[in-house]
Amino acid sequence: MFEEQPETVFYQRQLQVLFEKRYFRWVTVRAVTELVQDGVLAAEVLPLPGTGTITFYRASSYRYWKREAEEIVKLVSRFSESTFTYALGAQGETLFDAALPTAGFLPTGRKVRSHRAAEWTETGHDLDRVFERDGVAYGVEIKNTLGYIEREELDIKMKMCRHLGLRPLFILRMAPKSYINDVAAMGGFTLIFKYQLYPFGQKAFADEVRGRLGLPTDSYLRLGWFGWRVIL
Repeated sequence: MFEEQPETVFYQRQLQVLFEKRYFRWVTVRAVTELVQDGVLAAEVLPLPGTGTITFYRASSYRYWKREAEEIVKLVSRFSESTFTYALGAQGETLFDAALPTAGFLPTGRKVRSHRAAEWTETGHDLDRVFERDGVAYGVEIKNTLGYIEREELDIKMKMCRHLGLRPLFILRMAPKSYINDVAAMGGFTLIFKYQLYPFGQKAFADEVRGRLGLPTDSYLRLGWFGWRVIL
């Protein structure tokens, strides 16, 4: 890819997402790290205002990369700002709150730490939702993020479901197959919806991010059955 685009810079999360269908995130990071060590690529760490830092990779021969990197920093800062990330989380929950009942899932709880006679007290976590279908209660976690759900959080939420007598249902933009297999081993299910769902009215921004960075971003008013087929 760097040979085909020798005068382009990419940042680490962007590379992880671009290659997520083929490689685990940690494999991608290991690969670019080795290419940097071999001198094929160069790496630069720049500040990301309000968030921390961002690591860029480029072909070692690319000398005039800073202007492009600075433009990417500005764009990434816009969708990393705390109020926008909060809106992303709320949008994911809102869309699936509306979509799941169309598939026969009835909502019975929000921000759940107890179910029937059981209560979770081991940590301060809660489950986003509880839905029921055909007499089965599901503990639902919804993540509308570019990154994976943290492994520790995944384990805690599965443990919560087991303690509360719920079947795990993780609704995630993306997850590695190892996570999906672990959820399935507990009798649960993982729904992958691929595109990060921007708030309604932000389609132009989603299109800009997708066009400039190649990231899977879009904006939907609702997720009916047609929408589900599109984003799965």
